[in-house]
Amino acid sequence: MKMLRLVAVFALLLAAAPLFAQEKTPEEREKALYDNIQKRLDLMIDEFDLEDWQVFYLDSIMVHDYTCMQQELRDMQDKKVENSRLYTSIQDKWGERIYQGFRRVLNDEQWKKYLRTGADREKRARDKRAADNKK
Repeated sequence: MKMLRLVAVFALLLAAAPLFAQEKTPEEREKALYDNIQKRLDLMIDEFDLEDWQVFYLDSIMVHDYTCMQQELRDMQDKKVENSRLYTSIQDKWGERIYQGFRRVLNDEQWKKYLRTGADREKRARDKRAADNKK
């Protein structure tokens, strides 16, 4: 009985945690987005030996697509949409656009390295979810 109460209290605390979390301002969210993009780009520069023009295009792709994805997710959140599949479909849509954009910029050797970083696994997961949603 005590264990059941403890689990119930813990579950309530976990459910209420978002209520106590401080909402980030739009400026803080934007700064966090750009910081994350820069970190990812720095890793890609080191790992893939990118040329300057590639850095420019990859940065542009990430800034545009991640910004659009975040806006679309925020719009859904503002509308109080609770269906997690809709959120996942938005992430998948923009993930696919990023994937296709990177393919156009990276050469074959860089592309193989990129796929080995987990992009191939993410692509298969997106394709599987898309196939499951069509059923």
